[in-house]
Amino acid sequence: MSIRFDNRVAIVTGAGNGLGRRYALDLAARGAKVVVNDLGGARDGSGGSVTAAQAVVDEIVAAGGEAMANGSSVTDADGIFAMVEEVKARWGRIDILINNAGILRDKTFTKMTLEDFRMVLDVHLMGSVICTKAVWDLMRDQAYGRILMTTSSTGLYGNFGQANYGAAKLGLVGLMKTLALEGAKYNVRVNTIAPLAATRMTEDLMPAELLAKMGPETVSPASIYLVSEEAPTNVILNAGGGGFEAAHVTLTQGVHVGADAMTPETVAAEIAKIRDRTGETVPDTGAAQGQRALAGQ
Repeated sequence: MSIRFDNRVAIVTGAGNGLGRRYALDLAARGAKVVVNDLGGARDGSGGSVTAAQAVVDEIVAAGGEAMANGSSVTDADGIFAMVEEVKARWGRIDILINNAGILRDKTFTKMTLEDFRMVLDVHLMGSVICTKAVWDLMRDQAYGRILMTTSSTGLYGNFGQANYGAAKLGLVGLMKTLALEGAKYNVRVNTIAPLAATRMTEDLMPAELLAKMGPETVSPASIYLVSEEAPTNVILNAGGGGFEAAHVTLTQGVHVGADAMTPETVAAEIAKIRDRTGETVPDTGAAQGQRALAGQ
């Protein structure tokens, strides 16, 4: 099976460098028309220039592909909606959105300002919401869409000094899970990638010898698959450094003690059994988990 994107139109945010650049180049090499969106700011979100995005467009065009640059911030709803209208006018459709743009403002929670917390949520979480909202109805109307969110091991499992980043990244998993349900009957599939890659976002977080084994090319194959026609939906894939894993939000078998026995003391007495992961499951929806709890199963 050869995965191709001929006649497909893709938007990749944060595509001027690192993972986003790799995604844009790989999609174009497989036939997609690509919108290279990048604010061109620093790692903390300051500044801005379309130079980085245009450089990637130039690479794609030089290789025989089609691409256009856009310098809107993902936090600028007017700019993003205008970008989508421009893409529709030029190419008539939008098939793929990869929400990749992000910033870092790492500090311990004690030293982190509310501005630092809010800004990271605005870029990662609300930026993805804005971009997804801008293409959602178009994808539903054309009965085809592939959307990729970007989470992180920090969001899934935690990491010291990244409370803002972790909160935003796990929020994207929750967004994906609901949109996957809402988009299913319209052939709009929504997935999430948890990349482990050497980029300017991670360059001072890991040893150089480890970063050398973690280029963006070790993540891109999973992301490209998750926006392909054959993609599943509601999947979280970890990728990087030569490996792929699937992450799940699981539910233990727990205990059912009856309404009369639901006291803090009962929880204390049963906590080991409640936390026992033997036979844990992955509910399809939040409603399914609620029904199971009410049924005492």
